[in-house]
Amino acid sequence: MKHKRPNSFPTSAGVLLGLGLGGFFDGIVFHQLLQWHHMLSGWYPLDSIDNIRLNTTWDGLFHSTTYVAVLAALYLLWQRARRSDLQWSRRKCLGLILLGWGIFNLVEGVIDHQILRLHQVNETAPEGQRIFWDLGFLLWGAAMAVMGAAMARAGAERAHAQGSLQAR
Repeated sequence: MKHKRPNSFPTSAGVLLGLGLGGFFDGIVFHQLLQWHHMLSGWYPLDSIDNIRLNTTWDGLFHSTTYVAVLAALYLLWQRARRSDLQWSRRKCLGLILLGWGIFNLVEGVIDHQILRLHQVNETAPEGQRIFWDLGFLLWGAAMAVMGAAMARAGAERAHAQGSLQAR
């Protein structure tokens, strides 16, 4: 008799949740609390009311996008969780969130900070030191992505092994 394989934790939901949470952290901590940069402050410095308005509008668009990513992740998770054969794995879930957050940092760090120069991580630091903040942000993202991928893989293997044992 062939046993139906349990449905694993949804990868897309975990990665999207990580992307959204990474964006929330960036927007809330770096844009609002620390005020190190804003979305377009590399192109439009905060030296006029018009530039401040422009930057805060783009910050809002950025935050809205991260909100949509979180909502999409929750929807995907809800869709999958309604199935009775979903095999939950905390390790895989956390790993996928870290992977998504790491991907966010790497894409944001390479495209927005280095290629487009929309802003840098810490624009309050002296000009010569800003690259170190940018590199730290990239290293932080790479570490999260690597750790997250390893955790997700280990969680998936463990869940699969437990599912195989339960099927016997």
